[in-house]
Amino acid sequence: MLAAAGEQVSIALMALALEKQGYPAISLLADQVGIRTDDAFTRARITNIRQDRMRAELAKGKVVVVAGFQGVTEEGDISTLGRGGSDTTAVALAAALQADYCDIFTDVDGVYAADPRIVPRARKIDRIPFEAMLELANLGAKVLHGRSVEFAMKYQVPLRVRSAFEDAPGTWVVKEEDLMEAPSSPA
Repeated sequence: MLAAAGEQVSIALMALALEKQGYPAISLLADQVGIRTDDAFTRARITNIRQDRMRAELAKGKVVVVAGFQGVTEEGDISTLGRGGSDTTAVALAAALQADYCDIFTDVDGVYAADPRIVPRARKIDRIPFEAMLELANLGAKVLHGRSVEFAMKYQVPLRVRSAFEDAPGTWVVKEEDLMEAPSSPA
């Protein structure tokens, strides 16, 4: 319960900030959007997402700000997804809504061949296949968590890793065929 509280505060503040900027917004908890998980607390896995509430709010023209990192078990208990849970939630919501792609905002402007904080001249990768990104994540690259990449790969949701601090094009994470067939488009 305590671990999930931070997400609840964050979504409420984000919705308020969006409203102040003139964007109608609503903040919703995992239970309100029907994010169901197993009962492996602190490392729960998403088992289902109901889209009806999200779709209804989107149809009203609202920005829907959903608490990531958390879900609800079949018994109604709050569960947390663990490290990378917010990214995993974002990808799962994009898959449930059949979105064209999912943006993941982070502290770097994309995926690099090496950690740019350690190797200043590291080369940014413009496009990378799911499989290669999953391998990087599983080998310790911290830009995306492996579970979020697995979800994206399973449901064919292109990801774009972007900076939260600057408007840069980022890195597309897509299926390998898309790299060969259409190198200039995301999906």
